[in-house]
Amino acid sequence: MRRVILFASFFSIALLLAGCSSQPEMSNAMVYEGARIIVGDESAPIENGTIVVENGQFTAVGPSDQVTAPEGAMSMDLTGKTVIPAIIDTHKHLPSGSREELVDALEHMAYYGVGVTANLGSDGSEVAFQVRDETIPNASRFRTAGRGITRPEPGRSDVPYWIDTEEEARTAVQELAQNQVDIVKIWVDDRGDMFEKLTPALYGAIIEEAHSNNLRVTAHVFDLADAKGLVEANLDAFAHGVRDMDVDDEFVSMVQERPNLVLVPNLPSEGVETDMSWLADSVSAEELAEIQESFGDNPGAQEMFGIQARNLKRLSDAGMTVAFGTDGNAAWDVHVELAKMVSAGMTPAQVITAATRNSADLLQMDDVGVVAAGMSADFVVLDANPLDDITNTRSISAERQWTATACGRGGWASSSAGTTALLLKEPVSLQPRHPGLSGMPWLFWMREQVSSVTVGGSGDWAEGCARPSSNGRGGTRRVRRGPCL
Repeated sequence: MRRVILFASFFSIALLLAGCSSQPEMSNAMVYEGARIIVGDESAPIENGTIVVENGQFTAVGPSDQVTAPEGAMSMDLTGKTVIPAIIDTHKHLPSGSREELVDALEHMAYYGVGVTANLGSDGSEVAFQVRDETIPNASRFRTAGRGITRPEPGRSDVPYWIDTEEEARTAVQELAQNQVDIVKIWVDDRGDMFEKLTPALYGAIIEEAHSNNLRVTAHVFDLADAKGLVEANLDAFAHGVRDMDVDDEFVSMVQERPNLVLVPNLPSEGVETDMSWLADSVSAEELAEIQESFGDNPGAQEMFGIQARNLKRLSDAGMTVAFGTDGNAAWDVHVELAKMVSAGMTPAQVITAATRNSADLLQMDDVGVVAAGMSADFVVLDANPLDDITNTRSISAERQWTATACGRGGWASSSAGTTALLLKEPVSLQPRHPGLSGMPWLFWMREQVSSVTVGGSGDWAEGCARPSSNGRGGTRRVRRGPCL
């Protein structure tokens, strides 16, 4: 399997060496040269571009003939590759009962190219807030809506606030504000006439109280009539599109009058047989068989998809801001959702922007979402151009090589890590044999067995001190420190 996702930011590089007098001082900069760069704002891609990353930030991005690499920087040749910003999934329901299971889920998200993941309304413990405030190696960043708000739904999750009065609505929002949630999630849905749903008075109180606490509100919605009421109540975002019918002219006009309103479509299954074999290298054979079975022909699903696809296309064409989310907890689903949005009629460039810049804006994160100087350097390297075919977002590159022009005790040290390494924050020390030199915190995340990890430099460095070991997560191999004798 040829699969490596490469970020730099919370996935950053550091190289610390000392004792070099005859060679230029080593820079902590990393230069990525020759790639096609999709910035994430619908601008034309930069062909043959160069990216400079220092201290976890993009410090220069542009055509290669206009970017000067810092002296002593490490470099990586990305000729023939395409760079996109890391994906941002604004609607997930990852398990958060324990730190271990949430971190595990966020590692899965990172594996498929997701730099930020937001849980919407299903976090009932302090774990979600603790993890949100951490920068965790090998994992997507995390945002949370805490507990969502809905009418009583016996038999369903009791994590959300169940409310029946405006006072209860406002109290719930006040508690969420005290917890400093990233967004407020509400459900306006009777679940097929099973429950009472939030009334205009109730969701109006929620939205008003949230705005008074500088919080945005996103709504799970099903019916067009409810969507209109929510827009009139100054809702900030839809966590789903309208699903009961095609939107009408009145709704389109309402949306156009509110340019800050955001749609996260969360499209349903297309209901057509789809080849999911691209997952074969990252899920078990048993899981793949179950996934493949769920992607068969289903006329009822086709009808539901048709309604929501037409609504997405019409609202996007009308100028509504579209962001990105997938619901559920399957990490790989981000790539399915990207393809469904294109099937609905959006262009690949529009979809990539929805899944990066627009989603960063929805979560009010001003340091991610685009590949540009001054931004957090979170990006993915692809083997093929997703502007030609959106399914190329699945072609996360595994072919990589880099050299470090680092000096060590009278010799230049050059390094390689086979063809399947991801640079990550967690340091892996390759201890030098020479007692006068510190370890080199090169950062690797292996997607398959690594042929070798070698460090040279006049015989001063131990070879093969890092051993690949399985962590049991979808075939991932993580380099762990081994004995260096």
